[in-house]
Order: sequence, then structure tokens, then C-alpha cells
Amino acid sequence: MMGYERPALPAGVYVDEDGTPIEYGNRWGVNGPPEDAYSRTSNLDRFAGLHTVAHALIEWLRSVFDVDVDAGPHVAADLLLRPDDPVHSVRLTPRSAESAPLTFVLTSFPGVYLHAGALHDFHFPVCGCDACDDDVRSLAEELEWTVRTVVTGHYGESVNPRASGWLGYRLEEPGVRTSSGQSRTDEVSVERLERARHLVPADGLWRPWPALAR
Repeated sequence: MMGYERPALPAGVYVDEDGTPIEYGNRWGVNGPPEDAYSRTSNLDRFAGLHTVAHALIEWLRSVFDVDVDAGPHVAADLLLRPDDPVHSVRLTPRSAESAPLTFVLTSFPGVYLHAGALHDFHFPVCGCDACDDDVRSLAEELEWTVRTVVTGHYGESVNPRASGWLGYRLEEPGVRTSSGQSRTDEVSVERLERARHLVPADGLWRPWPALAR
């Protein structure tokens, strides 16, 4: 990600109900979280740094790649599952039909929804409850990695045209890591599926984003 530098994240100190500092990412140990942690969300302001990272990524993408930028509440409709609390939404569309667009939707939670290509959303954090024990720096790294993998052409989507079929995605950075997943086609509208079949490249692999001419 030449030219990109992660902005400083707030170094807040958070404590539990007993006043003990919480080490997010290592909070629960081998015994796992208590049952009531699944229904609690606390210290949500620790996720605010994800908005800072998202803004930095958007500016980096605009400055490095040849893209069209569209901002406003209407682009949040790109998401398969639209949040109730979007506060800022930006779509970046590469000027190459074979490169996957990215839509950033920042929520008041605070969190970031990222729509990539035609059919898949990625959430940072996925849940945010106390049991999940999310560490904001790990989430920032995950967001940056997802964006980097898409723009370098290592993101693929598969669309099964059958109503009872599957949708799939795969993020694969050679020598670094791979992430993939599936969902049912009946969870997506017929119109979106039809549009996706025309948008996704024939081999299912989106191409690298075109660089901005210097």
C-alpha cells in the first residue's frame, strides 16, 4: 500500500465493572466469555478509530487510483444489509469495468461496512458485543487488508444462477493469507443476482484497480 500510512489510533484505557483495565483481544482467556457478555456492548468509543482509518483509506484510494467517487446517503443502498445508522457513505468505482468497486459506509455504532464488488459486505466489527472481545487495531488491520486485496486484484466472487444455489467470495493475498465464505442465493434479490452475473468477470476474479495517470 505504497503511499498509505495508518493514522494514529486513540490509546484509551478501558476498565471493567471492577475497575480492572481491559486488554481487548485477550480479555477472556481459556475459559471464554460469561454468558451475559453476549448481550452487552460496552466501551464502544474504542471503535471510533475505525472511522479515522476508513477516511484515510478513502483518501489514499482517491489519490492513487483512477476512480469515480460518489458520496451521499444513497450509496449505502449498495449494501446487502443496510444499517439503520449510516453517518457517511462513499462509493469508489474504478474506471475499469473488470475492477471491483468499493463502498464504505460508516455507522454511528461506530463501525464500518464495506461493500466489495457485486455481492458481498464486510463488517468491522462483525458484532461488537463484549463476548467478541474485538481489538480495534486488529480490526483496522483487517479493514486495510481487505481493501488492499480487492484493489490488487486478488478478490473473486462466484454467482450460481440457480435459485437454490450459493454465492461465494475469496480474498487471497499470495503468501500472506486467504479468506473465503458462502451464502445462499435466496438471501439476495433476483434483480441484484441478475445484475451481478453481468458485472462479475467471466472467470470470477476482479482485476487490479487502474492507477491514476501521473
